[in-house]
Amino acid sequence: MLVQNLSNFFERDLNKLVEEIHQYKDEYDIWKTTPGINNSGGNLCLHLIGNLNHFIGAVLGNTGYIRHRDDEFSLKNVLRDDLILNIKNCILIIKSTFDKLSDADLEKNFPLEKHGEVVSIQHMLLHLFGHLNYHLGQINYHRRMIG
Repeated sequence: MLVQNLSNFFERDLNKLVEEIHQYKDEYDIWKTTPGINNSGGNLCLHLIGNLNHFIGAVLGNTGYIRHRDDEFSLKNVLRDDLILNIKNCILIIKSTFDKLSDADLEKNFPLEKHGEVVSIQHMLLHLFGHLNYHLGQINYHRRMIG
């Protein structure tokens, strides 16, 4: 039951990310920054996609995804449609990965250490969910500030 709930929450909030990217009035506003704001909404979006594809898709789902974290913050002017397509693909990967997990699996150790510490899969998934929502809120604020 917890696995299904987590899957639903990730899907719900990644769909909110799609809505946020859609709501930028001008496609190029997605990539704007202002003094004191280092990361654009687009770069935060790329970061979320990379983070989830890596930790959920590759580590738990064995997708073979190779993360290029530096690109998440350096790429600019990726088309809105491409961002949205990548978010939707991320949703599919997450759902597929969660479909293979049981609630009992959540108590197992996550295959990678988190900051030098062994944590459970459940711990890591909750951390990733919080991370998603932290940056989703930043993107929402960025969109309203830039627009």
